[in-house]
Amino acid sequence: MASVPETVLSAMRATNDRFNKEVVQNHNLNELDSVYTADARILPPGAEMIQGRDAIKAFWQQAIQSMGVKSAQLTTVDAEMLGDGVFEIGRADLMLNDGQTLGIKYVVRWKQEQGDWKWHVDIWNPNQ
Repeated sequence: MASVPETVLSAMRATNDRFNKEVVQNHNLNELDSVYTADARILPPGAEMIQGRDAIKAFWQQAIQSMGVKSAQLTTVDAEMLGDGVFEIGRADLMLNDGQTLGIKYVVRWKQEQGDWKWHVDIWNPNQ
């Protein structure tokens, strides 16, 4: 695997920030179109795999509301080019409405779609 150019890392940070600010904080689920590829898959903990933006939007709408998530700070721990995409290992701190912080670890396979870097495969689980 090769190192990730700074321009790509910057685009990844922008997408991660968009997820936090637009999707989680502002509850703008349509912004997931600029976060996930059209045929993306998510593999949430304790649940079946979910594919496609509409199904992913439905998942996140329910998850954000039921967990009371008010922000999601995503931090890249490691990222490497892998073929035409990027493989990222990261951690997230989910701030909940009740004041608790939930630690998460994740792996994202990034793919470029129409010139934008987006999440193509997304898997995570809590640290506890």
